[in-house]
Amino acid sequence: TAMGGVSFLALEAIGGVMALNYGFTNTLWAILAVAVVTFLTGLPISYYAARYGVDIDLLTRGAGFGYVGSTITSLIYAAFTFIFFALEAAIMALALRLYLDWPVVWCYIVSAIVIVPLVLRGITLISKLQIWTQGLWLVLLALPYVAIAIRDPGAFRAFAGLSGYLSGNSSFDWLMFGAACTVGCSLVVQIGEQVDYLRFLPAKTNANRWRWWAAVVLARPGRILVGMAKMLGGAFLAFLVLQQQSPADQASEPTRMYLAGFSYVFDDYAWVVAVTALFVVLSQVKINVTNAYAGS
Repeated sequence: TAMGGVSFLALEAIGGVMALNYGFTNTLWAILAVAVVTFLTGLPISYYAARYGVDIDLLTRGAGFGYVGSTITSLIYAAFTFIFFALEAAIMALALRLYLDWPVVWCYIVSAIVIVPLVLRGITLISKLQIWTQGLWLVLLALPYVAIAIRDPGAFRAFAGLSGYLSGNSSFDWLMFGAACTVGCSLVVQIGEQVDYLRFLPAKTNANRWRWWAAVVLARPGRILVGMAKMLGGAFLAFLVLQQQSPADQASEPTRMYLAGFSYVFDDYAWVVAVTALFVVLSQVKINVTNAYAGS
């Protein structure tokens, strides 16, 4: 259930922005550095959440912030989750507009409201939703990259030479690396969402200790491995969008990215649009039930 929270397409968007601005090399090293920071930050927090069944509010209070400090910290955390809720709903709305040709305002409203009845049912329904959709989501996530590897493997080699608009080249630069890290580190705060899931983990016993540790590590700290892959994938898809002569300001939009990716899977444009819309909506529903539940 917690792994479902890595479905959000803002990861691809962030990877695309990093690559387009700072080039391939700086983006690659920045993603690796952010992954290390996220893993080391998330491990102790995830452990204590799972070990003692405490939520983000109790964790901040226990860390020495006190009652008022904990309340302020929780408010900041809630604001963060709803900013992400809005961002992910906007991504979903663009996919709905592409497929249904509705006014974008209506797409925004639908993208937000459809989540509310799901979240009202609590963690039980959210858990079932994540499990039911995970297999299909993984297949759709991997499909474009497999198709590109088969039909145009040279695209990966060309991507390694991508120059950034700000860096001006594809070589390593400490300043550009630091700027890219700043963009990626915004994701560290998501640790709180995994705390909201891990506090439901059964108690650790001698019989289940290996499964328990695997769940704790994979649910939050280890989740960054999938996150790294998605950020690099987004950077690559943004490069593909540019190769298809699309405007640069659209290259970091996840819907445009996966339109480019699924064009290698299907020759019929109607199928490309339909499967892209399905994948984007599926991804955004999976993450926004998490954002709404954690933020509330």
